[in-house]
Amino acid sequence: MNVLLLKEPRDGDSGPDPYMKELTSYGHKPTLIPVLSFKFVSLNALSDRLFQPEKHGGLIFTSPRAVEAVRMCLEGNNRREVWINTVKDKWNEKSIYVVGKATAALVQELGLIPQGEETGNADVLSRFILEREDTSILPLFFPCGSIKREVLPTALRENGVPLETLTVYQTAEHPDLEKNLTDYFSEQGVPASIAFFSPSGVKFCLEVVRRLAGEKLNEIKFAAIGPTTADAMVAEGLCVSCSAEKPTAQDLAARIAQALQ
Repeated sequence: MNVLLLKEPRDGDSGPDPYMKELTSYGHKPTLIPVLSFKFVSLNALSDRLFQPEKHGGLIFTSPRAVEAVRMCLEGNNRREVWINTVKDKWNEKSIYVVGKATAALVQELGLIPQGEETGNADVLSRFILEREDTSILPLFFPCGSIKREVLPTALRENGVPLETLTVYQTAEHPDLEKNLTDYFSEQGVPASIAFFSPSGVKFCLEVVRRLAGEKLNEIKFAAIGPTTADAMVAEGLCVSCSAEKPTAQDLAARIAQALQ
């Protein structure tokens, strides 16, 4: 059956997208359409903070894109050697918090040691951090996107854990989104399942999907990568057929396969 994945291509190496691979293993035909475009900002400010680990109590990464911004700083300023020889070890003496396995893998490529990858969203990560940190630490540094949810910053600040945020990328709708969706529905028809991977994806895609699916909208099994995305879908009146317990390709593919039986 046809499954439409509304997500960005995988970051890191050029191997197959794990969600595509997992769904194919169940005998389904997945297609990936990118939903978002990104513009990196404040990289000089980010670089300054990255090379001053003594001023922070640790790092927080909740998206692969934030890790990509760090990588761009290291490559753009030819500072990778200094990073490898001295700076990364100073960060590794502190806590490096992450959400999800994809972000954790990219953090490891920077030579950093992540913790919290089993947390599936910012709410769970904030509780994970609060179990380990107190009000006496130096500020945790959180490079983030322009439309981040305020769950994590609010939870830390309400509990007195100091936090410094810096917006390092801006998120917008992918310029070819509507065209790509229209072409997909024209060529493949209405898919058996559509998976959303972020509240932003719901915001940018749903009106077009509703128009293209028409009367067959209720036949689609809608899937969510996790509870935050599922909540956004329900708020828009969608019936969520399945939601991954953990934001992994294996878990989501298994849920979609079960929903399509």
